[in-house]
Amino acid sequence: MPTKEELFRPWSVGQVAQRSGLSVSALHFYEREGLISSTRNDGNQRRYGRETLRRLAFIRASQSVGIPLAEIRDALEALPQQRTPREADWTRLAEGWRDQLDRRLEQLERLRDDLTTCIGCGCLSFERCKLINPADLLSAEGPGARRLEPGTPRPERVGFDETF
Repeated sequence: MPTKEELFRPWSVGQVAQRSGLSVSALHFYEREGLISSTRNDGNQRRYGRETLRRLAFIRASQSVGIPLAEIRDALEALPQQRTPREADWTRLAEGWRDQLDRRLEQLERLRDDLTTCIGCGCLSFERCKLINPADLLSAEGPGARRLEPGTPRPERVGFDETF
């Protein structure tokens, strides 16, 4: 059985990589990005506290649902004394991220639906497409991909036989 001293001894980057399933280069990247931190021993080697594993689990869980690293870093920095996230922290942050994820899902559904329709006609031109953009109605709203913006109303679709 490990001693109390062994239980709290900092880990090398290799040990953290092995325990977390992440590469050493990923750990270095996360540290450069301010998501995790280390100390240095007398030989100038990185040493990580055991709480680093929980932070890494938090980072990976957040990334897996599409949260950008900048937002993850902001969330970690907002914790009191930059402590390791707890279950209540995850619950609070997840509630805040839910609306953002819902908006992304709506955008992805719109993209999926439009892609299917576009492939169906085969023209692949949103500018001239009679199904997606009849009479080029969206050009009046300005340049760019107008249909990709959240909340953009869909123009009425014109039947294929009616337009040709």
